[in-house]
Parts: sequence; structure tokens; C-alpha cells
Amino acid sequence: MNALMISCDKATLLIEKKMSDSLTFGEKFQLRFHTMMCDACRRYEKQSALLENLLKGHLHQHSPHDGDDSAAEKTIEKIIKKIS
Repeated sequence: MNALMISCDKATLLIEKKMSDSLTFGEKFQLRFHTMMCDACRRYEKQSALLENLLKGHLHQHSPHDGDDSAAEKTIEKIIKKIS
């Protein structure tokens, strides 16, 4: 494949990386270009973002309010690793 059109597998990895890290300019461009063309990956990106937001909201409501969100973040990371 050329530098612009990445595979769905690579797009999925970039979507997950985007949730936990930041993407480079090139990765952002490749992902944006791919999701403009690929309905499945665009849906996956939206579903991943929705799932992450729901998990963060749920964990925030059910965690002790001591100001330490690191336990919630670690739990989210574990869940994302298991489902990806």
C-alpha cells in the first residue's frame, strides 16, 4: 500500500493509539484519509470513543473521590487492551 492509504488493521491500531497517546502529524493524516474512505473504520472510531467516554463516566461515578484518577485510567487501559 502507498503512504496515504493504510490498511484497516493499521487504522485500528492508530485509533487505539489516539485514545491513549497522541498521534504524529503523519499518523493523523493517514488515519483521517483512511476514515474518509472507510465506513467500517469510521464507525469503529466513533464506537471506540463512545465506549471510552462511557467507561470514564462510569468509573468516575463509582470511584472514591480522592482526586486520584490514576486507578480509573489504569482500569480503562486494561479494558482497552483486552478488547483490542
